[in-house]
Amino acid sequence: MLSIYSLDFPLFYFISFSLFSLDSFPKSMDWEPLAAAKASISPYDLLFQALALIPFSHYFFAASFLFLIFLYRFLEIHFLHDLLTLFRGDPVTLTYNSCSDLAQSVVANCKILQGRYLATPWLSSPHLQTAFLSFLGRPPPLTYRRHLFRAFDGGTIALDWLTYTDVVGGTSCMPDSSAAPKGDKTPIVIVIPGLTSDSAAAYVKHLAFNLARQGWNVVVSNHRGLGGVSLTSDCCYNAGWTEDLRKIIDHIRCEYPEAPLYAVGTSIGANILVKYLGEDGANTPLFGAAAICSPWDLLICDRFINRRPMQKLYDRALTVGLQGYAQLYAFITSFCRISLLTFESSSLRDFDNHATRVLGKFETVDTYYRRSSSTNYVENVSVPLLCVSALDDPVCTSEAIPWDECRWVRVVNEFFGVLRISPHIEGRKKMQGSTMPKPLQSSIDQAPYLNVMEDGMVTAMSNEQTDAFVEDISDADTTHSKKDEGTISDKGTSVDLTDKLNPEKQIKQQVEQNVKDLIVPVQGRIDKLSRRSRQSIWLLVYISIITTWPFVGSVLLSVLKRRFKTFKPGTLFRK
Repeated sequence: MLSIYSLDFPLFYFISFSLFSLDSFPKSMDWEPLAAAKASISPYDLLFQALALIPFSHYFFAASFLFLIFLYRFLEIHFLHDLLTLFRGDPVTLTYNSCSDLAQSVVANCKILQGRYLATPWLSSPHLQTAFLSFLGRPPPLTYRRHLFRAFDGGTIALDWLTYTDVVGGTSCMPDSSAAPKGDKTPIVIVIPGLTSDSAAAYVKHLAFNLARQGWNVVVSNHRGLGGVSLTSDCCYNAGWTEDLRKIIDHIRCEYPEAPLYAVGTSIGANILVKYLGEDGANTPLFGAAAICSPWDLLICDRFINRRPMQKLYDRALTVGLQGYAQLYAFITSFCRISLLTFESSSLRDFDNHATRVLGKFETVDTYYRRSSSTNYVENVSVPLLCVSALDDPVCTSEAIPWDECRWVRVVNEFFGVLRISPHIEGRKKMQGSTMPKPLQSSIDQAPYLNVMEDGMVTAMSNEQTDAFVEDISDADTTHSKKDEGTISDKGTSVDLTDKLNPEKQIKQQVEQNVKDLIVPVQGRIDKLSRRSRQSIWLLVYISIITTWPFVGSVLLSVLKRRFKTFKPGTLFRK
């Protein structure tokens, strides 16, 4: 037995081995039986024998650990991220027009935006939050006061009202079922729910209760056929149908002309609201609006919801809800011919192809998605708009958010509270005056409902009121054009007089004004291009690093091999 001790380093190494004399080995030993026995033993048998020696509890813990990792990634849990950041949360990302005085005023007065957002630690997942609110979320106890609105085509829309008195007193103090006393100046907030949601949804009740508790009059505008009210016409709603919202806003404006109007939309309701604001522009009677979790681009959301297994579960849940809606109103004429196809739909896209596209008279599903997306109308919005979107939204992906077009991200309660005391509201009141805005037609040429004739022909329903309305618009346009002509002629006369009095000065001012009119839009375009160029430069840098990394990595690897080719770790221990 030979033992070797090494004391050259602080660490103590002990190596021992036995040296056998060559005489101890038999000179004529037969190695063939040993080789045959070794070949007969399978390595897999040895492996299974070794695995059998491991206790079962270790396998259970290993399987549980792998399953937890799978759930952590599948449910998109971010608990470890929150833990590493010591549960400080993430700052709110704001995108707004910094050149607007109103935007800066709202940002400065919304104190909640200066904090950080932190999800509940045991609900640190968008899917867990959605499931908790849907199944375990306890909505506040409240009782709406219902008002039925009759549309021009015979449809019925349920308007559920909730006021501050209802929330504080618990019961309505009104002697009848009227929404609010006539002449009430309390600001009104119109809530547009999401797809297949109504005023009974938990998140809608939470939103209405919180707003009413702050002193607002809240009215939930239920979609047709929802809220416990049956369809009374062939007209149905879809993601781009804004005519119902336009009529509701005009109706409430006429009933309460002295009350400022605001609107909040969620999910598909947010898409409808933003699209309506873009269609009407400055003609809307709303003083402000908020879009919560809007899908923005329906075509992108359609691709996203069919991308991952978890999103497909949401797709299936929404499809089942729409199938129940179609089955409930299968007796309607327009649903009779599509009811069988809708029940066979396996996804939201299939349902839209068999039902929504047909009822809305769109050529394809992509055409319906493209024309109904609110991202095409954001640039035409002329009122303060709050857009709140979650970057980890399981349905409305952040890929569809129009970052360049949106310049507002605000919290609803504080946002409306700041607008309520803002000089912007007084300016809009003076601009609107006592005149009621005339409703404009939707951008969709055909109405989203059909009429099936006795001979089987399918046609879009028409109405006399729309025709009369078109005539009114044409008359109004003629009147405005005449007024404009008179204004131009008056201005022309004044210019002629000025030219006679001081022609050189007038010509100089005119030239300066023309130059200014030419420079201002060009400067704006240059600024926009410069911002985009900076983004493009960083994008090119990122792409260059990604594309050239394999080549650069191989070069670095070869250099390192040559540099450390003669390097031997054992030389460190020679002393």
